[in-house]
Amino acid sequence: MKSKSLAQVTDFDLKLLRTFKTVSECGSFSAAESLLGITRSAISLNMSDLEKRLGMRLCQRGRAGFALTDEGREILRHSDSMMAAIENFRQQVNQMHKQLRGELNIGIINNLVTQPKMKITHALDSLRAKGPDIRLNISMMTAAEIELGLMDGRLHVGALPLTSPISGLEYIHLYDEKSNLYCSDKHPLFSQNVPPEEERLRQYDAIAPSFRMTPEAIGMHHLLNCTATASDREGIAFLILTGRFIGFLPDHYAAQWVEKQQMRAVTPESLTFSSQIAIATRTGRRTNAILDRFLQFLDISPSLTDA
Repeated sequence: MKSKSLAQVTDFDLKLLRTFKTVSECGSFSAAESLLGITRSAISLNMSDLEKRLGMRLCQRGRAGFALTDEGREILRHSDSMMAAIENFRQQVNQMHKQLRGELNIGIINNLVTQPKMKITHALDSLRAKGPDIRLNISMMTAAEIELGLMDGRLHVGALPLTSPISGLEYIHLYDEKSNLYCSDKHPLFSQNVPPEEERLRQYDAIAPSFRMTPEAIGMHHLLNCTATASDREGIAFLILTGRFIGFLPDHYAAQWVEKQQMRAVTPESLTFSSQIAIATRTGRRTNAILDRFLQFLDISPSLTDA
């Protein structure tokens, strides 16, 4: 393409750059359709328009798949910086007018929605009532993905188990989460009225989580014969419900199956542990009125003057 200069960045350019950023993050036009709410042909047209306006090829697309060119990677880096600057400007205006407009990007580990205290749900409700123009973006992630997202600025806040805090993040206790060892109604242990001795449990197949755990949780799993792994609590539940495995689940998450008599806790007096769920933010973060208000509604930060 011919070299050309961009005299000014218009709203149309920002729209095209946001499309480009979403496609780059998704890795294909088809994967970006649902996020952007437009068809692949419209996405292709937007990409072509952007390349024409910039005078350079940004990506290769075809049978070989989607891939950014060197120029595309550079434009993506510059556009990320520009979008961050725009968001920072918007936050500064928020501070001036005390009106909540903008985005809140939240990373949450899965299956917290069944927590009976529902602090996150109530905080989101209060935040939306306070700022109806706020765009809430929730991503279900692993703890490691949440911490990475906070460090690189993609996330404003995260909710995750407090196992091994990393430098650069601040963690504030949110929930205590108790977990027990569970079996399903199809498992031989389900019908036993007397809890089996712990050494006998090793004759049964069990599930080991492949995510990070506290030393206490690791010690509990060492007592079991772990022959399967799962990347999250939902995966553990799937395996327990086969009737062929036992595994640890948070009590609030297992309650839905316990009430239906499809699961029960095994040796709840001894094989149990507690975990802390924490809210994490980046240390030394810039003032963000939306995030500050969300933390206030979680009741884990000093109260703010009501706008």
